[in-house]
Amino acid sequence: MPFSTKCFPVAAIGAVISIFAACASSPREPGQAVSPTTGVPPRGGEAHCAADNAGIVLPPGFCASVFADSLGRARYLTVAPNGDVYVAIEGTRPPAPGRPQVAAAWAFAALRDSDGDGRADVVKRAGVRGNTGIAIRNGYLYVDEGERIVRYALRAGELVPSPTPEVIVDSIPLNPGHRARNFTFGKDGSLYVNVGSPSNACQVNDRGLESTGKDPCTELETRAGIWKFDADKPGQSFSTASRFATGARNSTGMAVTADGQLIAMTHGRDQLHENWPKVFPDSEYGAENPAESMLAVDKGDDFGWPYCYYAVDQMKLVDAPEYGGDGKKRDRCASKKAPIAVYPAHWAPLDMLLYTRNAFPAKYRGGAFITFHGSWNRAAGMQAGGKIVFQAMRNGRPSGRYEIFADGFAGVPPGEIQPNRAKHRPVGLAVGADGSLYVADDSGGRIYRIIYRGQ
Repeated sequence: MPFSTKCFPVAAIGAVISIFAACASSPREPGQAVSPTTGVPPRGGEAHCAADNAGIVLPPGFCASVFADSLGRARYLTVAPNGDVYVAIEGTRPPAPGRPQVAAAWAFAALRDSDGDGRADVVKRAGVRGNTGIAIRNGYLYVDEGERIVRYALRAGELVPSPTPEVIVDSIPLNPGHRARNFTFGKDGSLYVNVGSPSNACQVNDRGLESTGKDPCTELETRAGIWKFDADKPGQSFSTASRFATGARNSTGMAVTADGQLIAMTHGRDQLHENWPKVFPDSEYGAENPAESMLAVDKGDDFGWPYCYYAVDQMKLVDAPEYGGDGKKRDRCASKKAPIAVYPAHWAPLDMLLYTRNAFPAKYRGGAFITFHGSWNRAAGMQAGGKIVFQAMRNGRPSGRYEIFADGFAGVPPGEIQPNRAKHRPVGLAVGADGSLYVADDSGGRIYRIIYRGQ
C-alpha cells in the first residue's frame, strides 16, 4: 500500500534510522512578537496568530500567521538579528512549454515588520536574479543566483543591503536538471554548496524506457554532490577539485550540527516502475521507492547515486536497474555510505533547520525541522509531501520516529493533492531571534510565522 501521512516505525542502520520516515535569553513570554528595530516586544506583548492558523494544522499550543503574501516563487529565507526577513525569489527556472518566461527581475525580497503587528508592512526588492539559497553571515547577505553565489554587505539601520554584490563562487553548472544551489556554512568558515544532478538516473536516454546507465556516470564530475569553498574568499571558481562529497542526487536541505557535522537531506530518484516495468511490474513499488534520505556528510563520501537507491523493503542501498539491479542485488552498493535516516518516497525534502532556540518546548531543541515540498510524479499513489516534519536528534543523529509538525499547506483534500492544484508548498525555513519559525512557500509566495504560545 502507498504511504500514508502517519508516522512509521523506527529501525536501525548503524545507529538509528527512521524508516518511512544565540538562544533567547530575554524574560519575554513564549510567542511574544519582537520589534525589528528595538528587539523588544510590542506594546501589550500580544501573540499574533490567525484565527485559522493561516490554514495549516499544527500541534497543540502552536499557532501561525501570515507574515507576508504573494511574493512570487519564494524559496529559502533568513532572518537578521533585528528581525528583518530576506527571501530568495526563484528567477532561473525556464518557462513551461508554450508559456512565456516568468523570471523575477530581482534576487530577493527584504521584509520588515516596522510596527510589531506580526506582519511585514515594508517590502523591498533587490538584486538581479535569485534562485534558492540565501543566508546571513558576518554582516553579509549571501544569495544563490544559480550559476554563482554572491554576497551583499548589510548596512546598519537599513533594510536593503548594498546594491553591488561581491562574487564568492562563479561558473557553477546550472542546466539541465536540478537547479537549487542552496548552501550552508561550516563552523570553520566553509561554504558548502549543493549541485544537484542533471538527470534522473544518469541514463543514456534520460527517463527513457529501459535505457541503461552511463558507466561510468560522467555527470558525477560536476553534479550530484556537495562542493566546498571558503565563505570569506571572493573570486572562487567552481571546479572538480572543490568537490566535498558525491553520489547525492540533490541535497536541497543542509545544516551543520553543534559539533560541526554536515547533515543533508537528499532526493531519491524517480520512475522505477515506469522505466523498468519488467523489473518492477507492480506500480506501487515505484510509488513507495526509493526512500528520501538524511545523510551525514564527510569529505570524500560517496552515497551511491546513480548506481544505487535505498529500497524500503530491503532497508538498504541496492543496485539501480540501469546498472543491472533487480531491487535486491547490491553488488555495486555495499561499499557506498548509507543514510542515517530515511523518509517516505517522493515527499521531496527541500530545507532542513536544526532548532537551537528555547521558545518551543524542550522536545524540539536540537531537533530538525524538514520541509517536504511534494513530488510531481508519485505514480500509482496519492501525492504526498506538502508538510513539515520534525525529527528528534541526539548527539547530531536522528533519534526515534519523525512526527508531522505542520500540514495542510496544499489547501485541498489529501487525495486530491497535485502540484498544480496546491495553493501553498513549503520550502524554506528560518528562525527568528525570538525563536519563532518562518516558512516560505513557492506556490502562493506566502511567508508563514509559527510561534508557541503554550497550552
